[in-house]
Amino acid sequence: MKTPTALFCLLAALVPPAHAEMATELPAIEVRPKPADEVVKVSFKFRNKGTKPVKILDLESSCSCLSAEMDKAEYQPGEEGTGTAEFKVSTFVGRHEKILTALTDDPQQQEWEITFILDIPAVVDIEPKTLQWWIGDELVEKTTTVKMNADTPMKITNITATRDNVEFSWKEVKPGQEYLVTVKPKTTKDVTLGALKIETDSTIPKYQRQLAFFSIYNKPVETPKAP
Repeated sequence: MKTPTALFCLLAALVPPAHAEMATELPAIEVRPKPADEVVKVSFKFRNKGTKPVKILDLESSCSCLSAEMDKAEYQPGEEGTGTAEFKVSTFVGRHEKILTALTDDPQQQEWEITFILDIPAVVDIEPKTLQWWIGDELVEKTTTVKMNADTPMKITNITATRDNVEFSWKEVKPGQEYLVTVKPKTTKDVTLGALKIETDSTIPKYQRQLAFFSIYNKPVETPKAP
């Protein structure tokens, strides 16, 4: 006959320990702002998949561009919750991963990370972004392509340079969609770093001015290969 202590130990071994398991519906939450958006909000669902209540103590963001709040502080086992995240889009372009960390009262999951993928279309695409020459190079022209990916045509209205060491011009390849910008240094004797300020007729303020860069640097010394 088992003693009460032995019986208690047996029952304790058979019953799994209570735990919390906060999780979102998807591994990452996709956020796709429109080109004109300065701020975008997104709601997301999550659930306490564990067997005990969990309390959200605080929320910490990996970026000052991201803030969030939950619909309440404590969630029971199996309970679904809703969060709201707000992003300041600013000048972000392309895909960016941002992490929101929820601090909880569960020792087994003190930090619960929520992943967001911020996918922002490039309304103005400049390639290459920087035109480069080496000290002593020949005074040859180099070109960069400016593509407008907006729903409506966008035109370049003016370009100015931050340094007077270059000559430049531009021409329209596809009306309102694609431009070719040509740059040529007047001399390659000195180290130079400058920018072309590209002005457009976009109705969206943050796309009215774009930057392309040019540089003249000392050519890196090649390290001899070992025999």
